[in-house]
Amino acid sequence: MTTDPAASTPATAPAADPAPARRAPAGAAVLREDVTEAIRAAVLEELAAVGFSRMSIEGIARRAGVGKTAVYRRWKSKLHLVLDLVQAFAVDGLPVPATGSLYGDVRALLEVMSHVLRHPVASAVIPDLLVEAARNPEIADAVRGALLDGELRMAQGIVADAVARGELPAGTDPGRALDLAIGPLYWRQVVVRDEVPAAYLDELAGSVVAGLTAARD
Repeated sequence: MTTDPAASTPATAPAADPAPARRAPAGAAVLREDVTEAIRAAVLEELAAVGFSRMSIEGIARRAGVGKTAVYRRWKSKLHLVLDLVQAFAVDGLPVPATGSLYGDVRALLEVMSHVLRHPVASAVIPDLLVEAARNPEIADAVRGALLDGELRMAQGIVADAVARGELPAGTDPGRALDLAIGPLYWRQVVVRDEVPAAYLDELAGSVVAGLTAARD
């Protein structure tokens, strides 16, 4: 009897289907930076138009030309959105001035803060937030953290270095140093909206140093 060769050859198992490509989870979508910047710009426009209390996610999305979902993917509330703007221009993370003298360090701090206060957030966002902070403790705490922490850290470093050099007595309050330096600058740039030439910063730095060193005389 003739044997069929095919019958004696084991059947080859069919090749397994390739594993389906794994889909990235929905939450892993990359947030487009151009959309993020469009939303931030829309916040500034919305704040200028209606203020914080009347500002809405809907209005921001409409100005940015995006859906509300695009906003909520990035920030969970309008407060978090605005605080993100404030924190983006705050000085937290900048190195403490180290010029070798108290006057030089204070002058460098004033230069940094003058630049910061020229940012649109300083004129369009912070004053409105301060009004809301007077009525809302949550906003007050958040604004305090966003605005004060970085500046106070720099003032603490400046005072510590000055104490180590013998320019200031031990126990000098960094908060007072910050008040003396930033208070007049904020008033002139944000409230009065007057020019701040280099000569003004020179004179203010001298006044701050005189005020801090007066206690040791």
